[in-house]
Amino acid sequence: MGRPPTNTKLRLLETAHELIWRNSYGAVSVDGICEKANVKKGSFYHYFPSKADLAMASIDWWMTNTIPFLDDIFSPSRHPIDRFTLLIDFIYEKQEDMRIEFGQVCGCPFITIGSELAAQDEIIGAKISAITQQKMTYYQNALRDMIAMGLIDEKTNVELKAEEIYAFITGNMMLARIKNDLKFMKTSLKPSLMNLIGVNLSAEDLKKLTI
Repeated sequence: MGRPPTNTKLRLLETAHELIWRNSYGAVSVDGICEKANVKKGSFYHYFPSKADLAMASIDWWMTNTIPFLDDIFSPSRHPIDRFTLLIDFIYEKQEDMRIEFGQVCGCPFITIGSELAAQDEIIGAKISAITQQKMTYYQNALRDMIAMGLIDEKTNVELKAEEIYAFITGNMMLARIKNDLKFMKTSLKPSLMNLIGVNLSAEDLKKLTI
């Protein structure tokens, strides 16, 4: 197991993640990161050869901190519908916290970085793709349980459906960032997701799926 990051390294990771997530990779400079993190530029280059290396490390750091939450949300002991509704709760609450703290909806950090750099940097593109696949594995397992319970069509292609779910959620997070508005995520994302999955719920039950 790797050593935990030093305070200086951790400040750089947290600061880079925040600034890139709030703004964009291109809009953030090494000088800006160092200034906000209160770290000298020499210390920056001691830990990271470049801004791109820091961006990749911040992706790893964020995912490492997110995995325990996903493991809990998608625990096999939970009802598969609850796994997806809890995921939306988790996403919405994080977005609302960010909106309150920074005054804006920030969307998905991986999409923010990936949409800007994936086509330019194969390594970053591969890392974002690996994270995407890791998330979709949770979705696939929940979908298989839904099939076993008779909640969705047994002919459902779980791999394709997981991709649709990922695209749907991240697309709505991107729209929320563009509009700077979490209303759809709060009122409609859960029932819309259930419709996309194909869960056989009554109209009354769908109405209850509001945060």
